[in-house]
Amino acid sequence: MTRARFEERLFGVLRYVVIAGLLLVTVAPFYYMVMLSFRSTGSLLLHPGALWPQAKEITVKTYETVLKSTDSGGDGLLGMLRNSALVSLGTVVLTLAAAVPGAWAISRLKFAGSRQISAVFLAVYLFPATLLAVPLFVMFSRMGMQGSLLGLAIVYIAQTVPVSIYMLRNYFTTVPVSIEEAAALDGCSRLTILRKVVLPLAAPSLMATGLYVFMIAWNEFLFASLFLTATPDKWTVSLGLKLMNNAIQVPPTVLMAGSVVLTVPVILLFYAAQRFLTEGLTTGADKS
Repeated sequence: MTRARFEERLFGVLRYVVIAGLLLVTVAPFYYMVMLSFRSTGSLLLHPGALWPQAKEITVKTYETVLKSTDSGGDGLLGMLRNSALVSLGTVVLTLAAAVPGAWAISRLKFAGSRQISAVFLAVYLFPATLLAVPLFVMFSRMGMQGSLLGLAIVYIAQTVPVSIYMLRNYFTTVPVSIEEAAALDGCSRLTILRKVVLPLAAPSLMATGLYVFMIAWNEFLFASLFLTATPDKWTVSLGLKLMNNAIQVPPTVLMAGSVVLTVPVILLFYAAQRFLTEGLTTGADKS
């Protein structure tokens, strides 16, 4: 057997071993979490390590408890889902509204430091969130926007706009300038060119960036805990689950049900937009 043939077979086997290992590491915890969410507290105490509960042990009362409103004796996670959706969608809209013209200007306009400015935006994104938490909290408290979902969405764009500009800028540089010049010769303004020419071509990249921003806002906890802890009716899912975890009277099975409710929407959204996500992240990877 030649060396090339041996390496081909070896790496072929190692590929499946690595894939199996990654699936085990990622899928097994999620599977166990789902199984726990359908079990009662009593069955969990009797068989804590059971990977497949018996049919008589399966119950949906945990989901009824976690989704039911607090006025009805539940944990009110359905309202938290609504708050998280509003904040996440608002963050996506505000981020793209600021990042699209910014990224397009950086990719097209020539000015001193134009090559380095995208790296500066990315460096801002790498700042620890704790450095921004206190000044943002003080500023928004003085503005009277503490406890506001809109205020929280505006806070999130401090984290999402820099990386969004960096991602979109790499795509806009791949759009041929000749297309925009042809539109300009037809009498289109810069705003019209951006709206009717560039944005339709950038749909995959916009989808990928929007999904990335959505996941950041959906899972964020630090700023939500600072701005919303005093207003329970505005809690997001991540904040609500954390505070539920600190409560002694909340069973682990109910927490697992809440974790499933938090995770499943993002998974479904990811798979629904997987094609656009792949195209958006890979387009422009050969240019900077």
